[in-house]
Amino acid sequence: MSVSLRRELGGASPFSGGRFVARSTLTSKTRAKPKSWRFRLRRRSRRIIAGTVAAVAVTAVGWCTYRAAANLPGALVPSLGNEHIASLTSWHPPYNSDPPTSGPHVGYVAPWGTHSVPIPKELQVHNLEDGGVAVQYNCPQGCPELVEKLKAIVDRHDRHVLRAPYRGMDTKIALTAWGRIDRFDAFDADRIRGFIRAYAGIDHHPRGLQ
Repeated sequence: MSVSLRRELGGASPFSGGRFVARSTLTSKTRAKPKSWRFRLRRRSRRIIAGTVAAVAVTAVGWCTYRAAANLPGALVPSLGNEHIASLTSWHPPYNSDPPTSGPHVGYVAPWGTHSVPIPKELQVHNLEDGGVAVQYNCPQGCPELVEKLKAIVDRHDRHVLRAPYRGMDTKIALTAWGRIDRFDAFDADRIRGFIRAYAGIDHHPRGLQ
């Protein structure tokens, strides 16, 4: 091969001439398409996996939240809001539980601790809004032993718990917190303590009004 021919071919040998380079370039281009397709497939697979993981995580959080709520003491009662009324005798829509667990209430609270007379509904609801738990009893014929047992539990708390009689309810004992109620007849110290432990001290004012 002459020197001039080598120069024209860029110094390549007869076996690596222009046609070979052209074939190599063509092969590179034809290989780029499968490579790009495989890249898009891998990227799509990663997105599907990430979406699946996120969905599973959301489901798991929701399930745990549901289970946690299901395991809380007492029955859930829908909230009637936090409206303030002018006085204990002001008209308002009826409460949706007895004793009440939320809804219209006056602008002040009852003292924490034990009471020997019933606490007006419109007053005790504000205590619940402030994170209180009400332990109330109904004994038309008197139940001094039960009253003392309830007093012993309530007196262990400086605030956020009150005890009082409540006339007219269907059961002998009722425990209330904001949006929660538990009613029963037989004294159960663990049940009462568990309810207090779950809800006492949790503020329920609308955000920004605490």
